[in-house]
Amino acid sequence: MGGHVANSINIPLNEIPDRIDELRRFSAPLILCCASGNRSGQAAYFLQQHGLEQVYNGGGWMQVNAATSRQ
Repeated sequence: MGGHVANSINIPLNEIPDRIDELRRFSAPLILCCASGNRSGQAAYFLQQHGLEQVYNGGGWMQVNAATSRQ
């Protein structure tokens, strides 16, 4: 509700464990973000520990938006 990245998929942190198989089907790399970068860091660590190799914490969604707008 506070913001988002265009063409992104919103998956709440508490749903990550139940959606690992879905996330494995996405093209790598996966860039995760949230409001501050804290929850996305937790999600990235969890996914890496479960075998997803190209998963990165992009930080806050505003940072990710700024980075994608420069491309």
